[in-house]
Amino acid sequence: MSKYAYLREVLISRGLLPEVGGYFAPALASLTQVATVHDTDYVSRVASNTRTAEETRRIGLPDTPAVSRRAFLATAGTLLAARLSIEHALACNMAGGSHHAGPESGSGYCVFNDVAVAAAILLNEGRADRILVVDLDVHQGDGTAQIFADDPRVFTLSLHAEKNFPARKVASDLDYPLPDNLKDAAYMEVLEDALQQASAVPADLIFYNAGVDPHVDDRLGRLALTSDGLRARDRRVLEWAAARNIPCTCVLGGGYDRDPYRLAVRHAILFEEAAKVFEHIPAGLVDTAPT
Repeated sequence: MSKYAYLREVLISRGLLPEVGGYFAPALASLTQVATVHDTDYVSRVASNTRTAEETRRIGLPDTPAVSRRAFLATAGTLLAARLSIEHALACNMAGGSHHAGPESGSGYCVFNDVAVAAAILLNEGRADRILVVDLDVHQGDGTAQIFADDPRVFTLSLHAEKNFPARKVASDLDYPLPDNLKDAAYMEVLEDALQQASAVPADLIFYNAGVDPHVDDRLGRLALTSDGLRARDRRVLEWAAARNIPCTCVLGGGYDRDPYRLAVRHAILFEEAAKVFEHIPAGLVDTAPT
């Protein structure tokens, strides 16, 4: 959990985040907003710290006010980043990517599915007609796939380790189950194919889950990507979104290391590459979603 504070330190040290001001901080998401995709009673139990023992077991995080507050804030952060990306073409949340949370409950360290909440709200508001979720976390985005299984407005794409959590996958619109120890070159070949397939999907907005758990040194990853491989992956996705003239909202996703600073350095790659891509996005690439 401490990786978020370390990420802030890394971004400040690299000139990507000012120590004071220069960034947007969200207010807590409301219960009504979160209940757009989650069971209302479950959302209420999270807010009041009265989760069931089974819910706490599935999530793997304690039922505390701090965990609850983080879940509401991370969800609000992804919604805010999505609004900003529609206006400015690209925005990143320094949290989010909790893709295992489904309609009825959380799972796998995920309390609320922030991307699903943000996507559903923007669709309901008419800020987007079609949304594409590109999930490159090492774990399959089962919660997101389940939430939007019957919603043709959201296309879910997942590249993940086949033998990793969750044991029971929920079919995305396009899944790439990958073998262990794939490494950089082979992974990028698969990614190119996935992006080619996704290029045929109409979308007004892209959500990109840039989990760093495919890294070779990640405790829960299995795909053996290097830091250079993660960088090439992030750059390719961001440049692909910009070339399609589609706003892109980036979320942090998973990452697991006993050294939180080392983990934060991996997460910082997304922000470094986003800053480079943003510098080259034409000024006209803003507010492309319907109003």
